[in-house]
Amino acid sequence: MSPAALIFDKDGTLFDFQATWGGWSRGMIEAEAGGDAALTHALAAALGYDMQAGRFSSDSIVIAATPPEIADRMLPLLPGQDRAALIARMNARAARAPQVPAVPLGPLFEDLAARGLALGLVTNDAEAPARAHLGAAGLGAAFGFVAGADSGFGGKPAPGQLLACAAALGLAPADCAMIGDSLHDLHAARAAGMTAIAVLSGIAGRGTLAPHADLVLEDIGGLPGWLDGKGITKA
Repeated sequence: MSPAALIFDKDGTLFDFQATWGGWSRGMIEAEAGGDAALTHALAAALGYDMQAGRFSSDSIVIAATPPEIADRMLPLLPGQDRAALIARMNARAARAPQVPAVPLGPLFEDLAARGLALGLVTNDAEAPARAHLGAAGLGAAFGFVAGADSGFGGKPAPGQLLACAAALGLAPADCAMIGDSLHDLHAARAAGMTAIAVLSGIAGRGTLAPHADLVLEDIGGLPGWLDGKGITKA
């Protein structure tokens, strides 16, 4: 049965993770290190980031963590730094980060809207940067519900954001599908009682995601085919 609502993750799902955050993260790390080469290396290692390649490792905390969790990983290397100020700097920089769409988003979301689907977005990013990214991508009005990790519903893998989204859209969780690129997304979907759809536009591979998903797609561009029943399977 087709869902009545699709609930999306943001980073690695709407937007290609490495292409978006790879180069940006280098600047963020260098800025926080203040030109100290040893500190730059230590911060990069703590975040699972390869400064030379400009890419995150598959086990990086940044893939699914909230800004406070990322800040807490950095703070032991930044003695004297204020936690709230660090989080605020991270969020302000993130809001300005150019996003690289995983697929052409305009045509896809026009298709989904034409099907009468309710749409939501839940992210472990903060809400303000998320709304800035959606607006820059022309999707500011596409979603009936948007929540970040600081919106009052918790963060993934807990189900709070997803349950709040279903309630806001006036739907039962079982009528919703969650689409994401990480185990946090899939675990949240399971905990909320929703269909769990994995996409491979993040860092985690098929072998990691498939055991926890009802369906694995290369990217969100495969959603119309799935909705049309074109034989896309989990394998």
